[in-house]
Amino acid sequence: MNLPSSSLEAPAILSRRVVLVTGGAGFIGSNLADRLAADGHDVLVFDALARPGVEANLHWLKTRHPERITARIADIREEAAVAEAAQDAKVAFHLAGQVAVTTSLTDPRDDFDVNLRGTFNLLDALRRQGRAVPLVFASTNKVYGALSDVTLERGEEGYRPVDAALRSHGISEARPLDFHTPYGCSKGGADQYVLDFARSFGIPTAVLRMSCIYGQRQMGTEDQGWVAHFLIRALRGEPITIFGDGYQVRDVLQVGDAVAAYLAAWKRIGAVAGRAFNLGGGPGNAVSLRQVLAVIEELVGHRIAVEYADWRAGDQRYYVSDTRLVQRELELRAPMPWRAGLAELARWLGEAQALRKSAGVAEAAR
Repeated sequence: MNLPSSSLEAPAILSRRVVLVTGGAGFIGSNLADRLAADGHDVLVFDALARPGVEANLHWLKTRHPERITARIADIREEAAVAEAAQDAKVAFHLAGQVAVTTSLTDPRDDFDVNLRGTFNLLDALRRQGRAVPLVFASTNKVYGALSDVTLERGEEGYRPVDAALRSHGISEARPLDFHTPYGCSKGGADQYVLDFARSFGIPTAVLRMSCIYGQRQMGTEDQGWVAHFLIRALRGEPITIFGDGYQVRDVLQVGDAVAAYLAAWKRIGAVAGRAFNLGGGPGNAVSLRQVLAVIEELVGHRIAVEYADWRAGDQRYYVSDTRLVQRELELRAPMPWRAGLAELARWLGEAQALRKSAGVAEAAR
């Protein structure tokens, strides 16, 4: 992976305590940084800009909040850069990471270095501060493995558990951890390190094990961000490949609701330190891939060509978060209904696509 060399912009902001957002130019990170800056916080975005397109998110943030946003272009694996970024942090939101199961199978060492060693770098940097700097970590539902012991039945719209309680509430935090694939191992190991640093060193940490987050500023790919990926392909009139049969079910959560959970975890860190929470749309926003495709066809006004391929390693046929604990402990509002969120994302993607086309025409006319 070719990464930009470390750099620091607008160092004047660093004379004050900042909110550190690793991966702050990414999808969730940029939405979180935008909300933090709008709320009056000085934000240090720490990002390697390794994912295609995230430079646009950083430009958007700095244009919207020129006095609040500072960017440190560096890799989470760079121990010295991480230590320097942590030095002035009043809280850290750790979202930097390698995000795709498929990539972890291709390059497991890189996946390990970014997700596990990178997380340790940040935890150790915070520990060495000698201050109780809170950290909220972006984990994943993949820490629960393939859930192969959950007996499922396939209904008309998607898979569902035979067990009535699971069908009603979803997978809870009491579920045993079961790491599958290098990605599951690296994120799961990081998840456990974050929790243990609260026990062992008194660092106030919280873990959010996320299901499928979607929304504006998500330029999804076939490997990660499937909701946006489906919409992008549909808007372009391109075929969509489904790995599996399309009846697999996920609970989807709009990014604004995810951001609210991260902020609530910080606000209530004294009460929730050292704990992990499942974060997703819950049973009310549980949908199969086929259901999402049907609504996308309504939104774009045409049929979508769909191709099917084999199941991918570690793919869960059913995962729905039991959100009762996170909603109660973080006092979260009810999440946006998935159909409304999907329509909102379609509008944003359509506007972004139109802007890119307009920019291309203007550039060609010069």
